[in-house]
Amino acid sequence: MSNQDYKSDVILIGAGIMSATLGTILKELVPEWKITILEKLPKAGEESSNEWNNAGTGHAALCELNYTNEKPDGSIDLSKAEKINEHFQISKQFWSYLVDQKRIRNPHEFIMPLPHISFVHGDDNVTFLKKRYEAMRAHPLFRNIEYSEDPQTLKDWFPLMMEKRDPQQPVAATKIDGGTDVNFGALTLKLTDHLKAQNVSIQYNRRVDNLTQQKDGSWELKVKNEESGQDESHGARFVFIGGGGKSLHLLQKSGIPEGKGIGGFPVSGQFMVCKNPDVIQRHNSKVYGKAPVGAPPMSVPHLDTRYIENKRTLLFGPFAGFSPKFLKTGSMFDLFTSIKPNNVLTMLAAGGKEMALTKYLIGQVLLSKEKRMDALREFVPDAKSEDWELVVSGQRVQVIKDTEENGKGTLQFGTEVITSEDGSIAALLGASPGASTAVHVMLDILNRCFPEEMKEWEPKIKEMIPSYGHSLIENTDLLQETERFASEKLGLSVEEQLDHA
Repeated sequence: MSNQDYKSDVILIGAGIMSATLGTILKELVPEWKITILEKLPKAGEESSNEWNNAGTGHAALCELNYTNEKPDGSIDLSKAEKINEHFQISKQFWSYLVDQKRIRNPHEFIMPLPHISFVHGDDNVTFLKKRYEAMRAHPLFRNIEYSEDPQTLKDWFPLMMEKRDPQQPVAATKIDGGTDVNFGALTLKLTDHLKAQNVSIQYNRRVDNLTQQKDGSWELKVKNEESGQDESHGARFVFIGGGGKSLHLLQKSGIPEGKGIGGFPVSGQFMVCKNPDVIQRHNSKVYGKAPVGAPPMSVPHLDTRYIENKRTLLFGPFAGFSPKFLKTGSMFDLFTSIKPNNVLTMLAAGGKEMALTKYLIGQVLLSKEKRMDALREFVPDAKSEDWELVVSGQRVQVIKDTEENGKGTLQFGTEVITSEDGSIAALLGASPGASTAVHVMLDILNRCFPEEMKEWEPKIKEMIPSYGHSLIENTDLLQETERFASEKLGLSVEEQLDHA
């Protein structure tokens, strides 16, 4: 086995949506920089970004009820929903710029317009949803929201879900037509194809085994070429760890102080996928419900129309599961090897705190198909077992860390960015809303790691993302202008949808 040396300005670990987004932004800002992407698998976007491994919801907080909590005084807290929606608007602006500049083409292959609907049943939930609607409709970001308890209106919105439903059961829904379905696997491939055309070196079958900071502040990566068996040494001034669940292991190997005391808890997901074309055609929206009492936020049930490989599909889930792997293609020892002296107490504290979650996950793993069908029938009363089959989706690693607010061993639900003090390395951990907010997350990393350069880059960033530096909540003219541009460039009108359905 020979040893080969490679030098770059930037190394991106993992060829998923995060690295593809950061690479694309950097190529626009500093086209002369040499960028290398190292991917363990033989193809881009095959793990967390793959269309079968995530929900494909363009997370804009239009329908996800866990982003709008009810406060103790009964009012609705929209702060998280505002933030997530604005972050998704940033992603849409960047994608629109790429299409406008012909960096990527045929946007209908990765994004389609689709109503986002919140659906509840039971008196208490109906009361909650109506309060949520009243709060949201007064807000510029959610101004187009509709609400109904009328069975005929709801039948127009989601006919499949209203068939054979008990007429005595109180039900309600909100609908926003400006939602989307995003195929992040397809988008990742478009971005990586564009990067290859810009002379970015994307090297597949490369497993990063270790990374060490040199005296000059740069990083040296020990890499195994799994195709040839050769050991390789890759060096760069800046490293981004975007390897999905595996990012935690690599962050730990970097040895940076900011990575100490952080653990991870893996959660797998499963979906029911519909095999009956007639059933698929009778539903055309993303419908999110309320999570069962005691269930974690990532288990909010939803019935989703999806566009996968340009074909309309219908999925229901997720059903949580447990595997000690940090990636679908990972090792059964991933969880064990992530436990270090600096995080063992944090992990033990989390284990004590999260007994209810553990019990919930065990219950989910043991569910029979009929029990899963019972959960589906809360959405589709007439669902038939023979029309649906179970598919295993992605593996996520939720961050565990100590926080001032919740103490030792707190399980974090969301996306977490870790950067070194010198700005030479950054890692992305966590899960949803993840991919939907990729552009915002990458701009955050650039602000942290390249503060001096950002002053010089700002005019170009504003060209790509017109709302950069502005609040869309406070500037409704800018909000409407960017929404119009995105609708035009990404083909997000109903007419466009019909053309490509």
